[in-house]
Amino acid sequence: MAPYLWLALIVIGVIIEASTVSLVAIWFVAGFLAALIISFFGVQLWIQIAVAAVVAALSLYFTRPLVKKLNKKGIERTNADRFVGMKGVVTEDILDGSGKGRVEVAGQSWAANSFDGSVILKGSKVTVESISGVKLIVIPDNEE
Repeated sequence: MAPYLWLALIVIGVIIEASTVSLVAIWFVAGFLAALIISFFGVQLWIQIAVAAVVAALSLYFTRPLVKKLNKKGIERTNADRFVGMKGVVTEDILDGSGKGRVEVAGQSWAANSFDGSVILKGSKVTVESISGVKLIVIPDNEE
């Protein structure tokens, strides 16, 4: 009877694993498989359960760091992100809260706001601090 139990648990674990996006049950499946194998040798049920638990724990312990590394989700960079840190020139005054300032960076004209809400006059050099929506957030370049 025990082999059927382990086989059922393996099938359930595989179904759970297949229905999720990340690895959540694969370690238990490995433990259930080990228990299934030893169940064919007539080993007592409590030993089968212990083997399943130990194999699941060991497989989790030894493979989880690798799985975490492979599943690591970094920041998804867009093409606009390449402008962060670049230098530019103000082509239209950036006035506090007006939302009408413009900056030219790498040959492209962008709407811009100042990082701290300060006024930055036309012709000033700036550094792109971040991007908010379709606007560059800039700080005055102190290297003038």
